[in-house]
This record gives sequence, C-alpha cells and structure tokens, in this order.
Amino acid sequence: MNPKAVVVYSGGMDSYTVLHHALKQNRQVFAISFNYGQKHSKELIVAAEVCRSLNIPHKVVDITSINSLMAGSSLTGDQAIPEGHYESDNMKSTVVPNRNMVLLSMAIAYAVSLEAGEVYYGAHAGDHHIYPDCRPEFVNAMNAVSKIANYQSVEIVTPFLHSSKGEILASGIAMNLDYNHTWTCYNGREQACGKCGACHERLEAFAEKGVTDPLCYEAQ
Repeated sequence: MNPKAVVVYSGGMDSYTVLHHALKQNRQVFAISFNYGQKHSKELIVAAEVCRSLNIPHKVVDITSINSLMAGSSLTGDQAIPEGHYESDNMKSTVVPNRNMVLLSMAIAYAVSLEAGEVYYGAHAGDHHIYPDCRPEFVNAMNAVSKIANYQSVEIVTPFLHSSKGEILASGIAMNLDYNHTWTCYNGREQACGKCGACHERLEAFAEKGVTDPLCYEAQ
C-alpha cells in the first residue's frame, strides 16, 4: 500500500503541479480544498473536476463562517482586486490574515484522521515577497509544530518552496501536465483577467518557458 498524503489543493497552477508531484512519488493522495469566501471560487470547481478525472478523494471545506475573523483582504472583501505585478506594494491587499496557518492546521488534522504522514503544500519562491505565510521561515516553523501537535507526526512537504513559477511550470511540462485544468486569476469571471498579480506571474512563467498558456484571457 502506497503511503497516504493529504494535498492542499486550491485548483491553481502550483497546487495542480504539487498534486501530480505527489502522485509521481507514489503517494495515495487525498485532496483538500477550502472555500474561504474567495472571489475566485471558480478554482474550486476546477479542483473538483481534476479530482474526479483522477479518481482522487476530494474534500471541499466551507470555512466562510469565519470570514469576519479573516477580514481586510481584497480577495474576500469589497475592495477591488489590484492590478499589476506581485512586486507592487498594492498586492499586499490580497493577503488573507493567517490563511495558510488556518488551512494547514485543518489539513494536518485531516492527515491525522487518515493516518497519513504528510501534507503537501504549494508554497513557492514567487510568493515570498508578498505572502509571509509562504516563506521558508513560516513553513519550517509550521512543520516543526506539525510534528509535535498530535500523537502522530505529520510532515509538511513543500517541493517547490525555493522554486519560481517558471520552474514549477517546467516541472509540470516534464510531467506532461495540461494547465488548461487550472485556474489562477484572482477575479472569478468567465475568463482570466490577465491584469491581477496572479495572472501576471502565470503569464510571465509561460513566456519564460516559451509555451502558450492554454487559458482564455479577456481582451487586453
């Protein structure tokens, strides 16, 4: 029997690649996604479709009831989603307070209940500038806590912690992944906006690797 692993799976490019990386590592994967009131909840639909196609157990956990405790982000509130590159200071409005600590805590609990020894999580270097809960210091500290918080030790696995978006894409290309089955845009409209920080980073990665992004974008 292959070892069990929980994959925090948003439906985006990074977690899609992590999901397949875990499968390539011969893990018995259990995917978990979260509805935290994000405007781009379309990613959850994409995640569900991928898990169905791969016959992977998939939980979607609704935590919108705690939105008032995680307020202030343009991803969940009335503020407009900022446009521009992730390096811009206005992108800090997309930070959801304590989001990854909350999500990882629940993923770890799920892993303990499954007797799974690992939780895979798609933090990467491109997010370090804006998101404190994607930085190595956070991941290392959270991993240390995860190993002592329960009778069963759970390791947080971040295969792309020091990788750029382009390097993640290269890994996916090597696995013959189809990124049409992902959603990255922070706006949950019919087509990707091409203007938010998430879209900018994604488009830059595809341009860097000289391949065409299969997603449809709104007219620029």
